[in-house]
Amino acid sequence: MPADPTDAVLGGLVARLLDTWLTGALRRSRRVTLALVYAGPPGDSAETVLRAVATAADRVRGQRLTVVVLAEDPGLPARLAPLAAGLPAEVTVHPVPGTPDRLPVVLKAAGAAGTPLLTVLADPAGQVLDTPAGRGLLAAATGGRPADLLLATGTGRAGGAVEAGTARAAVSRFPLVAEVETVPVGDAPPWLFALGTNSDRNLEAFKDAIWRAGAAAGLRHRDVDGTPRDLDAEPDPSALSDLLRAELDRCGPRTVTELRRHVLTGTPYRAVDALRALTVLLDAGTVTRSPADGRLAGDVIVQPAPGDTGAH
Repeated sequence: MPADPTDAVLGGLVARLLDTWLTGALRRSRRVTLALVYAGPPGDSAETVLRAVATAADRVRGQRLTVVVLAEDPGLPARLAPLAAGLPAEVTVHPVPGTPDRLPVVLKAAGAAGTPLLTVLADPAGQVLDTPAGRGLLAAATGGRPADLLLATGTGRAGGAVEAGTARAAVSRFPLVAEVETVPVGDAPPWLFALGTNSDRNLEAFKDAIWRAGAAAGLRHRDVDGTPRDLDAEPDPSALSDLLRAELDRCGPRTVTELRRHVLTGTPYRAVDALRALTVLLDAGTVTRSPADGRLAGDVIVQPAPGDTGAH
């Protein structure tokens, strides 16, 4: 495994998220914008994302996708030129050497105002957002109609909790927020990946994508209780089962939709993991459902079984 697989994870994450985001964005508008912003060199993830754009290019026909790549790399235009040249006319790539604080000007020049906007900020040192320039960047990133913001923030310094807190505050302005914190494996530093969005579909796509990309890179995530766990395709449902049972004890009966949303926004796990964990609880008889039979649909109500204390 490479010393720092985070760049590969970021590229795979954005490439997978792009498919869902692009579908929803192009339904809203004929013009959409993707902004890739790097505090430092872009690694290989920018190329990975452009290859994903090329794969999805047939869906942009008759519409317009603008891709802005802003990175501290003077050779960026020459580096991305071969990939950009292979894209259809409906896709425009703007490679801009520079620091993240230039994003407001770059988006304005690219004509992104009023369009659906997905902004991706890769900040290895976790310092960009906690500056006056960072506030301008956030204002630009949240100016899309609608806007989505994906943060990949390093938390490896001594003040890592501060960097993570700043990132969480940045995405908290969105109605829906999900995050996964990776923990060091070998020489890989810890990172926080967080998405702020208005879309349930994008939220689910983010979680699915980070688990797939993270598992491919051999990363681990930090669970709610702080325990490092593998990003497996099918994680052991026992830990999430305990979390869901605790949530039912606190809040009483909840629909499956409400429990799925709690898992997506309040834990590192995915919606599919929530259904597996609920099945474990139902099979064990520690919770009941209404109606008692049929598919575990979103409107099914789940509650603690009568007389069950939750201590197992």
